[in-house]
Amino acid sequence: MKILIDMNLPPLLAVMLSDMGLKSMHWSKVGAHDAKDSEILQYAIENELVVMTCDLDFSTILSITHGSKPSIIQIRTQCFHIEKLAVMLKHSIPLYKDDLASGAILTIDAKRARLRLLPL
Repeated sequence: MKILIDMNLPPLLAVMLSDMGLKSMHWSKVGAHDAKDSEILQYAIENELVVMTCDLDFSTILSITHGSKPSIIQIRTQCFHIEKLAVMLKHSIPLYKDDLASGAILTIDAKRARLRLLPL
């Protein structure tokens, strides 16, 4: 599994997650900073990537279209201390690796992680 990190999260997060063994890249390395969400989703589908974002638009698009890919990791916490967030992700993502490979939305907040299988 490889993670594509959306523009609303810092590029440093991709570096930190990769250093922790979670293959990650930031959208700024592969696409335009003002790309539409639909473009990012299409890129993720074509390249078999999981999208990580703080943006609820991705899950809304998947809900409306009944899409089953790509999987989405939604960060729903206000604690943007990057190191703390990276550790939370390192512990949460491996638990749901199989579901994310199949198509799911993983929502992570400061207290818990919740998973919904796709399509919605």
